[in-house]
Amino acid sequence: MRPVHFPRLLRTAIVVGLVSAGFAAHSQSTDVAAAEKLLEESKCGKCHSVDKQKDGPAYKKTAAKYKGKADGEAKLFTHMTSAPTVEIDGVKEEHVKIKSKDEAAIKNVARYILSR
Repeated sequence: MRPVHFPRLLRTAIVVGLVSAGFAAHSQSTDVAAAEKLLEESKCGKCHSVDKQKDGPAYKKTAAKYKGKADGEAKLFTHMTSAPTVEIDGVKEEHVKIKSKDEAAIKNVARYILSR
């Protein structure tokens, strides 16, 4: 049996298509509107923003911190649901929990933050 040889352009098109499909599947795994709505309902914007440091870190800074780490989503989930003690301007206080019991919705928010 002879091996099948694809022309170079066709091979490139196949690879680009497969890579694009992978990126599309990943980007579809986050419902941006739902994440932003839950963040708003939970009043996360009081201390956080997408790209500016407030009392809490910007989402971009958080995303950079967890970039390439397999446990990033799980760590954010725990942070948003466990009300850990945080320090703001030298004052320790309890981080406010996200206003949802829906694990899928909270994981969606974590993916949203990690995608910034």
